[in-house]
Amino acid sequence: MRRSRGLSAALALSLAGAGTGLGLVLTPEAAAITPPVAFTADELPTWQPNGVVFAMEQANGTVFAGGTFSAVLPPDAVGGAEQEAVNFVALDAATGEPTSCKLAFTVGDGTATVRALAVSKDKKTLYAGGYFGAVNGTPVSSLAAIDIETCTPKAAFHPGVPATVRALDVSDDTLYVAGDFAAVEGQTRERFAAVDATSGALKPWTANADEPGRAVKVSNDGKNVLLGGDFFAVNGTNTHALAVVSATTGAVTKTYSTIPSNSVVKHISADATGYYTANEGSGGGVFDGRMGLSTDFSEKWRDRCLGATQYVLPYDGVLYSSSHAHDCSSELEFPDGKRNYFLAQPTDHTGAAPAPVDGFVRGPRKLGWHPTANDGVGEGIGPRVMSVAEKNGVKYLWAGGEFTLINGQPQQGLTRFANTGDVGAPTTPAASAASFRPGEAQVRWRTSYDQDDSRLTYRIYRNGSATPIATVTADSLEFERPQASWNDTTVKAGQSYSYRVTATDAAGNTSALSANASVTVPATAAAYPDRVRADGANLYWRYDDTVSPYVADSSDGGNTSGIQVGAPALRQSPGAVTGTSTAMGFNGTSQQVYSDHRQSVGASFTVETWFKTNTTRGGKLIGFGNNTVNNSGTTDKQLYMTNTGRLAFGVHNGSTRTITTGLFETYNDNKWHHVVGTQGPGGMTLYVDGQNKGTNSATNSTPYAGFWHVGGDSLTSWPNRPTSNFFAGQIDETAVYPTALTQAQVKAHFDLAKAPADTVSKVTASEDTYVNQGAPGTVYGTSSSLAVRGTSAYESYLRFTLPAAPAGQVLKAAALQFKTSTQSGAGTADTVSVVPVTGTWSGAATTFTTKPALGTTPLGSIAGVPDGSAVQNVELDTAAVSAVLGSSYSLALTSTGTDPLWLWSSESTAADAAPQLVLTFGQK
Repeated sequence: MRRSRGLSAALALSLAGAGTGLGLVLTPEAAAITPPVAFTADELPTWQPNGVVFAMEQANGTVFAGGTFSAVLPPDAVGGAEQEAVNFVALDAATGEPTSCKLAFTVGDGTATVRALAVSKDKKTLYAGGYFGAVNGTPVSSLAAIDIETCTPKAAFHPGVPATVRALDVSDDTLYVAGDFAAVEGQTRERFAAVDATSGALKPWTANADEPGRAVKVSNDGKNVLLGGDFFAVNGTNTHALAVVSATTGAVTKTYSTIPSNSVVKHISADATGYYTANEGSGGGVFDGRMGLSTDFSEKWRDRCLGATQYVLPYDGVLYSSSHAHDCSSELEFPDGKRNYFLAQPTDHTGAAPAPVDGFVRGPRKLGWHPTANDGVGEGIGPRVMSVAEKNGVKYLWAGGEFTLINGQPQQGLTRFANTGDVGAPTTPAASAASFRPGEAQVRWRTSYDQDDSRLTYRIYRNGSATPIATVTADSLEFERPQASWNDTTVKAGQSYSYRVTATDAAGNTSALSANASVTVPATAAAYPDRVRADGANLYWRYDDTVSPYVADSSDGGNTSGIQVGAPALRQSPGAVTGTSTAMGFNGTSQQVYSDHRQSVGASFTVETWFKTNTTRGGKLIGFGNNTVNNSGTTDKQLYMTNTGRLAFGVHNGSTRTITTGLFETYNDNKWHHVVGTQGPGGMTLYVDGQNKGTNSATNSTPYAGFWHVGGDSLTSWPNRPTSNFFAGQIDETAVYPTALTQAQVKAHFDLAKAPADTVSKVTASEDTYVNQGAPGTVYGTSSSLAVRGTSAYESYLRFTLPAAPAGQVLKAAALQFKTSTQSGAGTADTVSVVPVTGTWSGAATTFTTKPALGTTPLGSIAGVPDGSAVQNVELDTAAVSAVLGSSYSLALTSTGTDPLWLWSSESTAADAAPQLVLTFGQK
């Protein structure tokens, strides 16, 4: 919307995507950028204007840029003096530097601007349109012709256009003009006109439109002209935003009625196979994307991504576009969220086109080319125009617009990319490993992202070897990075193995090694996960991950990993099932996990998870939605908790159909519980702790492509909706199945997963205080609040009397629990660290002046705390805490930022206010 990147027989590869369209295969490395993309995403040094570029053309190795600016400056990394450039600059395509051609487009009254450029077929004449009255002092009227060889305006070419010209295209003998004007040379020509390409004399061609013209393109055979803009009629014939007219007379030859009334055509381009439009709208129901037309001007496909497409450039089978696309849900691609300024997609579908949806064939799927930009200055549109130029055998894709950043680096208005010299390495894979039975270890990773290579080669290294044990090729895109996995079937029971993974692009650029992923192979099958996998789970999250934001899928070939949002607490122990598997902690305000790619769910399914909580605000355990980070507008297949702790399972099949546990069947008792919802031909069933809690006859749910969410997402309009969409507590062993599990299967899972009887000790702070650099002599030992900040410094100190480990047990986990106060802005955006206190202090006497010495190694940290009084948990270094069990121990809360954190002290009378250490002990 407007303003709105030798063991082959023993090695098993598991790379199946769930309807993603991304190929995952074992193939040799590609020799170049992943075809059919022709350009890298690595920006080249380019001179830049101090304003906005609206128009661009090229000829003979020179790129011409027009817009609204007064100077051009060297690239930031180069430095140097600016050069005057009055609304126009000519640049060397290969170096990005200004040429000797200098043209000043000026006007006596108002602000001059160049909005359109076109080059004659013989590459000798440059035509310029916009709003200006002179070129290098030669009088013109918003339209000019420039001799390219001499860089001089053609004085004899001066048709009178009294308003802004916005688009140009030229045939052998005719220049077609679009803009805001109502007359040319004193004769009625409303928004479109044609003049002699040599003399500038007005031609009788007439295509009058009722609203501004923004695009014009001569057809491939020269017999027709495509018109684009805001209009609703051309020559009195109803046609909105797009029309085809005779190149000779202007008579309408084809009309269009399917572009929404609140959308316009901004640009039209062509290749040998057809035509393409860039579209922009404002308001609801707009068409903001791209459209492909056949050579007979009929619509082939419509890409309905939202985000104000400004320009479309077909090149070598790929349609490059500039926009700020933020929602491609209609294309089954990225949901509403951050803006994507450069896109690439094939110019047409390969093979048969997909079936129409809502009357339109979806556009070809996006390709792996993703330079980044920003909204920039002016209208905040981002990139506006593009052009391909060639010099010395190298091809360059140029872009101009309003942006001030390219790939995160300062660069205003102009940038360029080449078809050689790919230097950007893929991101480092996030890897993990697991083993559920003897003789097999699963290595899995979130596929990496490379701005201009969608197919990457992954090498897996075992136990520190410099030679990879396996090589895997997998596809990924900026917005879709599915899990890839590989099964090592050469491992031995009872032994430990470590794995690291790298990603390499087609040019040979290689990422850093992933962190070590270690696993010990069991001597017997792990009962619970082995049964979940055997029962056919195609998503299985065990939450044993150590690297954010990746949540590994432990299913047998499902490869639907999770992405953490809001930094949930990792490896919370003890988990719900026996063994060393851990859980994930959610804060109930902002944290969740969503699945890594869009997928559809069949009529039969099962959702299953374990949870532990004492929340009284309810929240979502697991559900299906049409968005990722932002709240979903469509939700279905939900398991959630009400404020009172009751559990609900629901689907939407025209209305909400739910099953809820009984009035007194509540489960917010801070114990682990198992909940399962199934739907199949027999209807819906809700199970809790292995028991059937209710059924109904609903056999279907809403069919759409979306994402699984755990821990949060919208619950709007669901019965007994809780106060919070987000769940506060721990979640473990989440699984989704493409079938409805039987009651016997559900009961078997519950029986296999009974957690060991660990011991949890909650130790309240026996003393606390904080110090204030701004009041260095003040004692705060009796304050009901504590504070943490880096500058000007606050530090808080807590003392605990720690118990010894129970007989036969050791410390398994330690966390500091505190509650933010109720004052406004009590949360912080900064990271708060917990470090040991090595000096002496007391609540009765310590001030900033006498503050104690601290250890240098943090015990834990929390990356930001949301506003609102709520309990927060900081996972602490278990080994460090274990070393001081049975003693008096002090901790400090510190930060390096400027945003203060306020929390209750042990002196507060608020509920759950006193800081606590939560110590979990288990068997040795």
